[in-house]
Amino acid sequence: MNLHGVKAIYRFEMARTWRTLLQSIASPVISTSLYFVVFGSAIGSRMVEIDGISYGAFIIPGLVMLMLLNESISNASFGIYMPKFTGTIYEVLSAPISPLEIVLGYVGAAASKSIILGLLILATSRLFVDYQIAHPFAMVGFLALTAVTFSLFGFIIGVWADGFEKLQIIPMMIVTPLTFLGGTFYSVTMLPPFWQTVTLFNPVVYLVSGFRWSFYGVADVHLGVSLAMTLVFMLVCAGLITWIFKTGYRLRD
Repeated sequence: MNLHGVKAIYRFEMARTWRTLLQSIASPVISTSLYFVVFGSAIGSRMVEIDGISYGAFIIPGLVMLMLLNESISNASFGIYMPKFTGTIYEVLSAPISPLEIVLGYVGAAASKSIILGLLILATSRLFVDYQIAHPFAMVGFLALTAVTFSLFGFIIGVWADGFEKLQIIPMMIVTPLTFLGGTFYSVTMLPPFWQTVTLFNPVVYLVSGFRWSFYGVADVHLGVSLAMTLVFMLVCAGLITWIFKTGYRLRD
């Protein structure tokens, strides 16, 4: 394992974050805080509790997951796209570093940024609503697992994209709508039976449900199913990345 190579990529990507703190850190935290103001305070004050949890506290896991998915995809896709755009990807590919080590560097940095943001948003949410974390270790574990999984997904998008506009298509047109419809602001049990069944085809439901369980011990879907779905998606992404490096898809052409 070429740890020096992994560290070089990781430190380079993390350094870009510290150079753009306003965009990388402040902007997502402020945007999520606005959700707390609108949904938690304004709308939440007019809603009853859900599963015995105040509405403001209920939406915290969903909002963190909304930010986590978008930021993980964005950081990882931009990180690998820029070397392609500038042509420096050939220097990376010709360096004495394996595909696994390249992925570890880029995905590790993207996941680290997302985890830091998630923890910052959790700390910021204390300013708006009081909440408790029933299973803190499970919460951190689920946070890290989701960040790594969607950073892998973002890496694939970054390789696939051949223009800056394509970097935003899947996050904006697919991931964000699925997150809003995945139980971020409501419980799946509040829907009519038919729509409850339809919602179960939304993979984000399992992420939000599992993460919410770590906070309050309640979930729309069994915890084991949530973990299994996340792991399956992670393995699919890992398999696609393996294929990309074996074939050189949009890396060497």
